[in-house]
Amino acid sequence: MFSLFYGLWKYLFSKTEFHVLILGIDKAGKTTLLEKLKSVYLNLEGLPPDRIVPTVGLNIGRIEVSNTKFVFWDLGGQPGLRSIWEKYYEEAHAVIFVIDAACPSRFEDSKSALEALSAEELAQYLDIKKLDERVYMFEAASAFDGMGIKEGVEWLVEVMERSKRTETLRIRAGITGPN
Repeated sequence: MFSLFYGLWKYLFSKTEFHVLILGIDKAGKTTLLEKLKSVYLNLEGLPPDRIVPTVGLNIGRIEVSNTKFVFWDLGGQPGLRSIWEKYYEEAHAVIFVIDAACPSRFEDSKSALEALSAEELAQYLDIKKLDERVYMFEAASAFDGMGIKEGVEWLVEVMERSKRTETLRIRAGITGPN
């Protein structure tokens, strides 16, 4: 009887949790974006951009948007740290790839980092062969003033709720039915 009530409680009150990777080359603005996400959605003052140091490893941020929890994994973008990115793909629902538009001289570095994995490796980690198509969006956003942040997150919620990848990860986690 307890498990029936627990299951009903979980179905009614638990929130969907999405894991999102924030990737990009070093000093592209990944941690600044994470801090802005926290300040916009948690009403907390994030670190000012001039106090953010390069990420060595991982920063984690958690926010809630309506009935959805996000866990953002901000991974270091130095060339030596990019090899750990693939370790996080298996549990990720989405990837945000940050490119600093104010620094066009580094666009080629960003392109190379994005292409660091072969298509086959990426398809394996993200189960892309099981998907009908990849969904993506380019969003102009500013981690300084917040422009485009809410629009991008709203798009993520909408797309991830109906994604086959999300359903696969829910089944793997033992969560059934819409949350």
